[in-house]
Amino acid sequence: MLSSIRPKNRVIFAYLLLPIALYVFAVFIPLVTAAFYSFFEWKGGPNKTFIGFENYATLLKDSVFWNSFSHNIYLVIACIIGQIGLAFVFVLMINSRLVKFKGIHRTFGFFPSTVSAVSIGFIWTMIYDYKRGVLNWFLDAVGKHDSAKVWLNEPKLVMLLISIPLIWQFIGYYMVIILSAISSVDKEIFEVSEIDGANGFQRAIYIVLPLIKNTLLVCVTLCVAGNMKAFDHIFVMTAGGPGNASMVMALYGYKISFAQQNMGYGSAISIGIFIASLVVIGGSQLLVKVLSREKGGDR
Repeated sequence: MLSSIRPKNRVIFAYLLLPIALYVFAVFIPLVTAAFYSFFEWKGGPNKTFIGFENYATLLKDSVFWNSFSHNIYLVIACIIGQIGLAFVFVLMINSRLVKFKGIHRTFGFFPSTVSAVSIGFIWTMIYDYKRGVLNWFLDAVGKHDSAKVWLNEPKLVMLLISIPLIWQFIGYYMVIILSAISSVDKEIFEVSEIDGANGFQRAIYIVLPLIKNTLLVCVTLCVAGNMKAFDHIFVMTAGGPGNASMVMALYGYKISFAQQNMGYGSAISIGIFIASLVVIGGSQLLVKVLSREKGGDR
């Protein structure tokens, strides 16, 4: 019976052909092309000079690139805590029996995720603006006028100020993912734990977290991948400044490739970003698995 329902192999191949072709065209070919050009000194014109691994040797010694990498790691850590952590807390609050109009909370929570990153960048740039910004206006209103600053020109604060819009925009995105995972958990489990006297914190740590750990692993992977290629918000808000205080890898690769017209070295930076992202994503997945296994052993 099942064999008669199953479509023929050529039908399956026909359905898969277009998405596979799009993936190869949009992802695989650019990656291979970047790897090819990274072995050349190339300014974007018809002339290229083969230099072997010289671009990669330069990349390993490039302090700006590694400083940018550290900024990406900062964003990854901040957004895992801010986006996924806050999303988890908000989902538990929304699922509470005390909260009314749950659908409205879900809709408004997800709404910032639908706005383009460029628009979010402009909105928060206006919030941080020295003369017309809401932040300085509030400080002036509460009598803290001396605390007003040109916020995005503060090297020690700029990464924190940039991470706030990123966290704010995507909390709702992870709320939807976590909410779908918790909704699939049998409600009787929560009712029994409540009867046994478990408080909200205990239910969250010892019941909810172990049951949705695979979903959280997906969330961590998406968060790491997204922040390792962060570009839009930072390009709009600071363009990597002041100096290189908010420079990230994707923005640095863009500036080298297009502002300085050094396509060969820019291609090497792209490959460096790809390898660094794979390492960080793999490391984060391994860390989450180890932590979840330890928690399981503790119980």
